[in-house]
Amino acid sequence: MRIGDVDRGRGLSWPERCVRAVVHKGVLHYGDEFIGFMEGWRGVLDDRTMPLSMKTMSGMLHRGGTILRSSRTNVKKIEGGFERCLKVIQDEKLDALIAMGGDDTQSISVELAERGVNVVSVPKTIDNDLSGTDVCFASTPP
Repeated sequence: MRIGDVDRGRGLSWPERCVRAVVHKGVLHYGDEFIGFMEGWRGVLDDRTMPLSMKTMSGMLHRGGTILRSSRTNVKKIEGGFERCLKVIQDEKLDALIAMGGDDTQSISVELAERGVNVVSVPKTIDNDLSGTDVCFASTPP
């Protein structure tokens, strides 16, 4: 499979750990190929990517920040945004998309899924405001 990763919001180090785990499992056990979209949804809209491989993930656990960078770009607020995303996903020949983020990111993920994209959503919110999620990455336990 060819899988894309998008991370939106604050540049925290934990998403890199999640991406690293997914890339390692996918590459080593299933032979999957991964790309990361630079600066979250902005990278999807503009088709700006980098390969995510064992090499690019090497040493990730000891680094801070995010190699993919982040932005607050919201596809829903851009005219033709969903169509641009769908075209990039098709042009990149992606079989699936992993989306890490809060309520805005996940609402975009739902819309893309309704349009036929295979999406895996990883909740990331400091507000802990995603329905069906008691505690997620980046939130403070109650």
